[in-house]
Amino acid sequence: MEENKDQARDELYSQRIRAGKRTYFFDVKSTRGNDYYLTITESKRRFKDDGFFYEKHKIFLYKEDFNKFMEALQQAVEHVKTELLPDYDFSEVTAAEGELEADDELRWD
Repeated sequence: MEENKDQARDELYSQRIRAGKRTYFFDVKSTRGNDYYLTITESKRRFKDDGFFYEKHKIFLYKEDFNKFMEALQQAVEHVKTELLPDYDFSEVTAAEGELEADDELRWD
């Protein structure tokens, strides 16, 4: 019974982004001490002889690092947009792939 209580408390929010052949999951979770962290998971569908599997890469981001992470990510993206690909239309790619989707069904953890 206690285990179910911990599982219900663990995942508080989930957001899914489909991006071509990849899917990204942004999940807010809590610890037993009621602290919060974010997991960012990249999931790619891969094929083998006996079928398919999902290859996953996961980042754990803790609340004390949120601001530093967001600032560095924003600066890196801005550098690509303004310095490396100033003529690329990023809004066209976003519109073609669709919007963010809340995900209550699929779990790749």
